[in-house]
Amino acid sequence: MYEGHVADRYVRALVKEISVGAALVVARGIGQGQAPPLQNETEILETVDTIYFGGGTPSLLSTEQIASILKAVHDRFIVAEAAEITLEINPGDGGETADDRRKTMREWRRLGINRASFGAQTFNDRELKMLGRTHDAADIRTTFQLLREAGFDNVNFDLIAGLPGQTIEGWKTNLEQALQLRPEHLSLYVLDVHQGTPLHDQIKRGMRPKPDDDLAGEMYAFMIEKTAAAGYEHYEISNFCLPGFASRHNRKYWSGKPYYGFGNSAHSYDGARQRWANQRDVTKYLDMIDRGESPIVERTELSEEDAQSEAIFLGLRLMKGISLQDYRARFGRDLRAEFNGELDRLSDAGLIEIDSDVLKLTSRGALLSNEVFAALA
Repeated sequence: MYEGHVADRYVRALVKEISVGAALVVARGIGQGQAPPLQNETEILETVDTIYFGGGTPSLLSTEQIASILKAVHDRFIVAEAAEITLEINPGDGGETADDRRKTMREWRRLGINRASFGAQTFNDRELKMLGRTHDAADIRTTFQLLREAGFDNVNFDLIAGLPGQTIEGWKTNLEQALQLRPEHLSLYVLDVHQGTPLHDQIKRGMRPKPDDDLAGEMYAFMIEKTAAAGYEHYEISNFCLPGFASRHNRKYWSGKPYYGFGNSAHSYDGARQRWANQRDVTKYLDMIDRGESPIVERTELSEEDAQSEAIFLGLRLMKGISLQDYRARFGRDLRAEFNGELDRLSDAGLIEIDSDVLKLTSRGALLSNEVFAALA
């Protein structure tokens, strides 16, 4: 539930964390024992070319609050002129009326936000209700149109296949409605029911049917075929884009590039061996910032083996695959020799292929990627 006074305090804490660069201190290897206190550093340490407002519903913040966060980022970093700046939103966010939402979206564009990503999930109102979403299919279409009118020419939809009770015909209709709107990017996920969620509990109690894995596979095959016919590139297991509109920010994760995260639960990576994470609990995060303490509560030094495993399972998420030559250069090991038997088995099963010293998933392998990752990581 959105609480204005908590949001105000949170934004102030977030701006403080960004401004004094606690995460940057750790990234430079300072204070590897106890997390160092927040402290000012005068120089700007990095040039960034992607900024991502995600987690929770950042679009519920006022434009003034978003502006203050962006100012802190610009003050701390050199922000590239053509930076990709993404805001996650929900259908219907931005105000009570269409005019309110249109005005808010134009303000987002004025602030430099140039990419919007929202969880459409499905165009079926019954399925939206089952998921506990507060929007309906009409809100999806209206939000998309208002984003266009506000000048957004880079929009992503999240859609979910394999929902309990969803039919293949229903999924086809769902995807076709999304493609008619023609967003620049589509994140198409096959439902993964996590323990502890309301849906998991409902399935366990027999209130909802258990997802059908074979049907989900059929849905996945259809989405690959249909998006390709519509001109979309399947560039990552669950992500499809029109030419030139791959998510630059998310591609950093899959390519093992460094990134800084700020706020509660935020994660960061130095691009080599160091990962660190902030306090998850909002209240504890706010209290730590107020006391001038670093909010970092966890740091991990990747072993050589961990780094190799990450290079494989993150790299294989990208449909272009892994350069075996680059892998040898980085780790001094031949992946083909190391996993020779497994690679043969996975290839015979139609899950992977090796072409011109590149290892990559097939379309079937993308659907069964967890099996591939378990064998190689």
